[in-house]
Amino acid sequence: MKENETREKTGSHTQGEASESVLNAEQSATLTRLFNNIIHKEEKAVISDDFRDISGNDMHIIEAIGIDEPRSMSAVAKDLHVTVGTLTIAINSLVKKGYVKRVRSEKDRRVVLISLMEKGKKAYRHHKEFHEAMVNAALTDLDKEQAQTLIRALTNLDDFFQTYLP
Repeated sequence: MKENETREKTGSHTQGEASESVLNAEQSATLTRLFNNIIHKEEKAVISDDFRDISGNDMHIIEAIGIDEPRSMSAVAKDLHVTVGTLTIAINSLVKKGYVKRVRSEKDRRVVLISLMEKGKKAYRHHKEFHEAMVNAALTDLDKEQAQTLIRALTNLDDFFQTYLP
């Protein structure tokens, strides 16, 4: 692979390029504040009166389960980067609270399938609405080119997180 392609895929820069991409203190502080706000404010926003009995982490488990077909515990655990044992503890609580249903697969009794009950689907939609509002707020007043630049920057950031600590 050529050096430019490698740098493009890994996000690495040569010494000369690095100085152009370094953020100033104000930009760095803004991004850090944004990350902190997303973490803290999202939990407050999605855990409304209807969902006081679950945590932000529970809401992300509900999101990972999805509203389509039942999913295996192992698939959801993989998506969340946790062990099946760790997920089991959270699922036990969500089952007791009426958000999630757990059944054994008819095809393979070793496989445990989880799906959202009506209360879980309501939480899923509530969380999705928050994400949609957040994305709409980020794209407000941006023209098409600016929106594409923002998406490219966020994709770079996502790539960083995917490769930083595998």
